[in-house]
Amino acid sequence: MPYLMGGFPDLDTSRRIGEAYVDGGADLIEVGVPFSDPLADGPSIHAAGTAALRAGATVQGVLDVGRALAQRVPVALMCYANPILARGAEAFATMLADSGIDGLIVPDLPTEEADDVLAACDAASVALIPLAAPTTPEERLRRIGRQARGFLYTVSLTGITGERKDLAAQLPETLARAKRATDVPVAVGFGIATPEQARQAADMGADGVIVGSRLVREATEANDPPTAVHTLVTGLANALATND
Repeated sequence: MPYLMGGFPDLDTSRRIGEAYVDGGADLIEVGVPFSDPLADGPSIHAAGTAALRAGATVQGVLDVGRALAQRVPVALMCYANPILARGAEAFATMLADSGIDGLIVPDLPTEEADDVLAACDAASVALIPLAAPTTPEERLRRIGRQARGFLYTVSLTGITGERKDLAAQLPETLARAKRATDVPVAVGFGIATPEQARQAADMGADGVIVGSRLVREATEANDPPTAVHTLVTGLANALATND
């Protein structure tokens, strides 16, 4: 499940990067809406979001990118709460549904405050995908697991997004706890950057693997971003195919 910063370095190129993800073997794409204060994002994704905003990216523009990609694979939009609350949960969920978006991830939406957004997403047939952390207490984790639609996004470590040399030592237990708390598939993200790490996460029990910062960094550094990310996604997909 590769992550794409919508509008980076511009809307058209971000769409072509997403198409390269699909051609490389992506099963689902997480499309990020750039935001001025992205509290969960590490330096690579934060910088890409800032550049996208400077290039004129808007929520509607990113949704148009998502609409194009959703013709080929499921798309989950990653958006902070402010743009949702500014439009209203029902209106925002309808925008997603009209754009063919299948899911919504809101990193700064606490489970205790998610009822309105969850109801709006359910009504629009958009899966609200919550996040669970290694530090989430059992009772709260069960509540998050009950609210999960589509899949449960399990954060592999405490901290922000970004590449890590090794997977967190507690990841097997984190995944096991998440699986006990929900009936939907469990995907893991944050800190996964290489095919070897993706395969390790799958071997530990992850049903899906989300890779973001490594791909965003490649798109930032490459002269031909779509070609460069295609190679990376192909390697990730091939590594996970050995776990089928």
